[in-house]
Amino acid sequence: MAATKPQRSHTVLAWLPVAVMATVAVGDVLTGPGLGFLPLASLGPAFAGLVGGWRRTAVFGAAALLLCVALGLYDGLFQERRGFMAMVSVIGVTGAGIAAAVMRGRREAELANVRSIAEVAQRVLLRPVPLTAGPLQAAVSYTSAVAEARIGGDLYEVVASPHGVRVIVGDVQGKGLAAVETAAVVLGAFREAAHEEPDLVRLGERLERSVARVLEGEKFVTAILAEVGADHKAVFLNYGHPPPMVVHEDGTADFPRPPAYALPLGLGGYGDGSPRPFPVGFAPGEQLLLYTDGVSEARDDRGTFYPLGERAYLLKEADAQSALDSLREDVVRHAGGPPHDDAAMLLLRYHSHAPEESAAVG
Repeated sequence: MAATKPQRSHTVLAWLPVAVMATVAVGDVLTGPGLGFLPLASLGPAFAGLVGGWRRTAVFGAAALLLCVALGLYDGLFQERRGFMAMVSVIGVTGAGIAAAVMRGRREAELANVRSIAEVAQRVLLRPVPLTAGPLQAAVSYTSAVAEARIGGDLYEVVASPHGVRVIVGDVQGKGLAAVETAAVVLGAFREAAHEEPDLVRLGERLERSVARVLEGEKFVTAILAEVGADHKAVFLNYGHPPPMVVHEDGTADFPRPPAYALPLGLGGYGDGSPRPFPVGFAPGEQLLLYTDGVSEARDDRGTFYPLGERAYLLKEADAQSALDSLREDVVRHAGGPPHDDAAMLLLRYHSHAPEESAAVG
C-alpha cells in the first residue's frame, strides 16, 4: 500500500538532519574553511527537534558536535576562535532544541488527555443509537469541524418509546463548548420527553421551553423531529432544518418539505403558534436519511453544493453502517478535505419481521 502524505512528510523530516549534516561535511571538505560551513552543523539538531523526543535531539546534537570537532581539526580552526564559536553554536542550538522537544511532549500529552475527555463526553452526549428500534434499523455518522475534536454542535438520538420510534437530528448555532452544552440540554430534554409526551407537537413544545431557558439573545437550534409508528408513515416536525431524504425501493429520492417551517428551537417566542406536523409515507424497504447542513452545504472548489439526492444510490449497500460510511466518504471527496462545518447523518431503514415470524410458526 502506498504511503500517505502525512507518512511521507514524517519520513522526510526524520531524515532531514542527516541530510543537512552530510551536506555540511561534504561542502566543508570540498571548499575548505574559507566559506565557513562549520556553524551550519547546528542545523542537524535544530531539524531533529521537529519530530521525535528530546533524546533524538540530544543524539543529533552530540553527532553535530563531533562533526564540528572533526571538521575544525581538519580545517585547523581551533587555532583561532572560529572553531570554538562553531561548537558553542551547536551546543546552544541543541539545548534549545531539547527544551522545545520537552515542551512539545508535554503539550502532546495534554492534547491526548483532552482527546480522551472528548471521547468520554461524546459517549455521554451522543450515545450509540440502537441498531434496531421497532421496525427500524439505524446507523449514524458524525464528523466535527473543530480540529482534533470528537464532538461539536450537531446532535442526534433515536428513542423507542411507547408512542413509536422517535428521532431527533439538530444543529446548534455556533461551535465550541457553548454549542456542546446546548446540545446536551436538547438531548436530555428529548430523551425524557420522548417517553412521556404522547403527542409529537407537545414533545416539540417541551424542547422549545428547555432550549429557551438556556439560550440567550437570538441563539437557536435547528432541528427535525420524526415519529415512526406501525402505520407505514413517518410524522415530522421541522424547526428550520434541512428536509429529510426518503429513499424508495427503486432508488429514487424525495425531500418532503412541511407546509410551513417553524422557527428554530429557542426562537419560538418570536413566532405565532406551534409547528404543524406533516406525515410522509415510509414503508418497508424504504430508507430515511436525516442530516445537518454540514452535509447538504458541503461545497467543492467551484462552490457547488453536495448533490445529496444524486448520491442516494450509495445507500444501496446491504449493511446500513457501511452504506452511510460510503456516503460520508463521498461528501469528504466532494469537499476536497475535512468539513468546514459539523456534519451529522442518521440513516433509518424500514424492515419487516413478518417473513421470519411466518417461518418460525411453520
